Amino acid sequence: MNCIVTAGPTYETMDNVRRLTNFSTGQLGTELANFLAARGHEVTLLIGEQATYCGERKAHRVVPFSTTANLREQLQRLSHGGVGSVNAVFHAAAVSDYTFGKIWVRSGSGELTEAKSGKISTSEGTLLAELVPTPKIIADLRDWFPNAQLVGWKFEVDGTRADALKAAEKQVQTCHTNACVANGRAYGEGFGLRHADGKLLHLADKPTLFTALAKMVEI
Repeated sequence: MNCIVTAGPTYETMDNVRRLTNFSTGQLGTELANFLAARGHEVTLLIGEQATYCGERKAHRVVPFSTTANLREQLQRLSHGGVGSVNAVFHAAAVSDYTFGKIWVRSGSGELTEAKSGKISTSEGTLLAELVPTPKIIADLRDWFPNAQLVGWKFEVDGTRADALKAAEKQVQTCHTNACVANGRAYGEGFGLRHADGKLLHLADKPTLFTALAKMVEI
């Protein structure tokens, strides 16, 4: 089966030398891609340029991405026949929720002036940055890959396991995916796999998670 796995963080540029990103290492997505490849699937790994995990990448194709817009472009390209018919997309990448809008410099007197230089100097004073929500890539996956098995992730740090699973269920319903993986501090140890048909699995570790995800394309 032809599978796409996204992994690692996107970033958003503030100016020509500074960026906004997150703590994703890319490890889980890379290991999932390796697992699928070892089971004989044709795997394309889209990996964030800022991913810090240095383990071996065994996917058949490894394609780096940078910003959220760049990852969107890569997925759209693949949906247009870049790897043939795509059977599954495992969207584990940690996509930036915000990108920069306008940035202002605040003078000592409180006056705001929009900053437009390629490298904003610290001598200019305090900065006020506008953060604008990025379009949700997962919300468009069903349009791009109408016949594929689609799996998203919800990494939640606040609340309870029930809250994390509720967020996963909402993602499945609103984005028309086949399943969502819930994890993070709110979920606790292991992973929750919420299917579109209402089935819920608790998976204790990555090997059992990967096996359950692989079965979705091996039916």
